[in-house]
Amino acid sequence: MNPTRRSLLTGGAAAAAATFLATPALAALPVVDMEMVLLAAQVDPPKPNTGLTPGASASVIEVERALSAKGLLSSGAVDGHYGTSTVSAYAAWQRSLGYTGIDANGIPGPSSLTSLGSGRYTVTRTVSTGSRTDSYGGKRVNTRTRNMLAAADGMLSWSLVITQGSYTSSNPSSAGTHDGGGVVDISVTNLTTTQRWQTIKALRTVGFAAWLRNPSQGDWPYHIHAAAVSDPDLASAARNQIHDYYFGKNGLANHAADDTPTAYRMPFTWWEKYLRG
Repeated sequence: MNPTRRSLLTGGAAAAAATFLATPALAALPVVDMEMVLLAAQVDPPKPNTGLTPGASASVIEVERALSAKGLLSSGAVDGHYGTSTVSAYAAWQRSLGYTGIDANGIPGPSSLTSLGSGRYTVTRTVSTGSRTDSYGGKRVNTRTRNMLAAADGMLSWSLVITQGSYTSSNPSSAGTHDGGGVVDISVTNLTTTQRWQTIKALRTVGFAAWLRNPSQGDWPYHIHAAAVSDPDLASAARNQIHDYYFGKNGLANHAADDTPTAYRMPFTWWEKYLRG
């Protein structure tokens, strides 16, 4: 061997290099799809069993594992079903971060979900409400809802007239659905029957659970009630309406079948999915 040819790595440096080369690459962290977690958080709690929401359970179970690791959820409830126990555990996590009110509703927001996953999972397809003090047609809504309404409005040759916005409990007949974000009522007084249903179709196209309400259903005039699917600020009553919509029901206390004519129904979707086409 030529004595002038010597390794540039000697002693501890050579050993460290050898160890590095022999160590397999660290496994990537699991990925949590926030859109799918939100979907499960709306669809799962009212179920009479622990059935899973298609496409969501893999992400939900990572969230549940993180909650369990923090002592907030029993190991037996780590099952991929975002039921009432998971809602309660996530609300406890939000409160531990200092959140209150709608920010501690048990439904993930991007900040709390990312914080929970530190060192455990990464978050993809985040959903944000934007400002909670935005408006549309003079009524308070969050930015996400405003953008959805604008998109639906653009599909129609008449304008949406908002009669009740979000983050309000001013109307007792709304049963708490407007207490959080993502929910609006729309006047149909000057619309024909066909125009009313076309408005429903436009709203559903961009990701609202929307129904035409009539006086026979409650103490209200004809109007459209719309709840934005997967809005993180939805009040619990509004989330239950998303559950109904997902299963083809009317979002009322009787949970009857959706009476929207077939020609005006649209596949279940939400705003971010609509934007992706």
